[in-house]
Amino acid sequence: MAFPDLQTFMRLLDSRGELLRVSAPVSRDLEITEIADRLVKKGGPAVLFENVIGSDFPLLIGALGTRERVALALGVADLDDLAAKVNHLIDLKGQGGVRGLLGNIPKLGDAMNLPPRRVRSAPAQEVVWRGDEVDLSRIPVLKCWPEDGGPFVTLPLVITRDPETGERNMGMYRMQVMSCNTTGMHWQRHKTGTRHLEKAKARGERLPVAVALGGDPALIYAATAPLPPIPGLDEFALAGYLRGQRYPVVRGVTVDLDVPANAEFILEGYVDPQEEWVVEGPFGDHTGFYTLPDLYPLFHVTAVTMRRQPVYPATIVGRPPMEDAYLIEASERLFLPAAQLIIPEIADYHMPPAGVAHNLVVVSIHKEFPGQAYKVANGLFGLGQMMNAKVIVVVDAGVQVNDMDAVWREVAQKAQPGRDTLTTRGPIDVLDHSSRGWGYGGKLIIDATTKRPEEIGSGVSSREDQADDVVAETFQPHAAADLPSFPGVRGQWQTTDGYWYVALDKTQAGQARALAEAFAAHPAVSGIRHLLICDEQTDVRDPGDAWWTVLNNIDAERDVWVLDTLGGGKVLAWDGARKLPEEGFVREWPPKIVMDPKVQARVERLWNVYGLPERWR
Repeated sequence: MAFPDLQTFMRLLDSRGELLRVSAPVSRDLEITEIADRLVKKGGPAVLFENVIGSDFPLLIGALGTRERVALALGVADLDDLAAKVNHLIDLKGQGGVRGLLGNIPKLGDAMNLPPRRVRSAPAQEVVWRGDEVDLSRIPVLKCWPEDGGPFVTLPLVITRDPETGERNMGMYRMQVMSCNTTGMHWQRHKTGTRHLEKAKARGERLPVAVALGGDPALIYAATAPLPPIPGLDEFALAGYLRGQRYPVVRGVTVDLDVPANAEFILEGYVDPQEEWVVEGPFGDHTGFYTLPDLYPLFHVTAVTMRRQPVYPATIVGRPPMEDAYLIEASERLFLPAAQLIIPEIADYHMPPAGVAHNLVVVSIHKEFPGQAYKVANGLFGLGQMMNAKVIVVVDAGVQVNDMDAVWREVAQKAQPGRDTLTTRGPIDVLDHSSRGWGYGGKLIIDATTKRPEEIGSGVSSREDQADDVVAETFQPHAAADLPSFPGVRGQWQTTDGYWYVALDKTQAGQARALAEAFAAHPAVSGIRHLLICDEQTDVRDPGDAWWTVLNNIDAERDVWVLDTLGGGKVLAWDGARKLPEEGFVREWPPKIVMDPKVQARVERLWNVYGLPERWR
């Protein structure tokens, strides 16, 4: 289903009871974030704030804040249907005579929807601000979190064109508002926008940029999708394929770029590669930690075009789960068939919210030979943005990869620390604050598949054994009644499936390692396979919170240790505590995102004034 624009989708949500309207005055400074954060974490509805203090424009947030709403936006009954849709497209038949070839004709119709369709006039250009009329403060851009460096545009569709090839790109890069007509442009080193800027610099040219706010929700999703570098395949093409119609575009008013004709707002302008970069940040990021200030290019806004009655679309990111988790899940489903084409033994994969997309990938495989788990994991490390994955867990086909309780049980039962774990190095997401270097660090593969004889040290080969996979795991996980004490420990908890969560208030170098070695030598470790050392803010009774903390706070090569235990076994210790300069960690350690208690109290007090239902409080 193709939506003419974001407001059509918004009205559909309203008709389904999935949109709340707030007419009371609400501040764009933290207050909207606190409301939206509560709703998205409870699977609540989207919200239209009709009276944002200091702006004439309403603000829509949470439009894609559930799995069901993302599926609705992408025209499928369930996100799993995306994989079937792509499989149908790529399963071209070259055999079977004329009848086989004729079977491809319906698929050509899907391909015809890929190129965008140029129109002469557009709703997105009904109103135009130029020159001194441009004032970004009139748009209700959010300051999301207390330590943010200012207001940030959080749902921008940033459009550029390769100065050499003419290839178009659209990406979603946060934009800090710097003045009435400038913003930061958060182009990281591996982003396509950065390459376009470097080419423009080499040519001595400014880089034209257009930023769309809104449009068909399929286009908003497409801007986040990790598209492979295939000529002619861009975000407009993906949106056209998903919506079943060519996407309408119009030429910009002051830039020679195609922009979405059905957007709510368009910011037009340029980035000058000769200009000094500006300090951008901090920003409460999708990792749940603040990204610290850094230098980024400056975007100059030469014009703002919009509808006569536009709605400003926004999202928030932070401690998971957030709205971006469902966009990530859509990409999982959409690109599963492509991954299976390259690595055919993949049954399924999942990037759970606690892993914030790049910290943890769970993949299930149809295993046929020893070492296959490592073959698959290393193959995944070589696939596009999957290069940034920090930990890959491989399980047998049949394990539900999105059931993390089941996954961690498989890991405890079938992955012996050391024997079935392997560390390596490679690219890491540049937002990762714990890696050994910026954008570079350790990775970990955990083989939690059922083992073949060769994988457990047997002298019998799989061929000689002529049997199915050999199960030789005798580990019996259990929780101890009495747990040891240790300086700085603020809480600890053992589960019955082999995990020991510890919250440590770390104050000195080597403290986490000393804790790990002391606990590994204690009788309480007998039923444990994994010792997770978290920071003092972690709720050890919440495995999701513990894993989110640990995965963010480790370099997998430096901070994951195989230790011998008192009973002759082994335990995998994860040092997810803060790293100190005395330990050789030279970068600044960022804080976790926490909302201002005064803002929380204000929202609590005004909840009924906003007209919000009690069940979402």
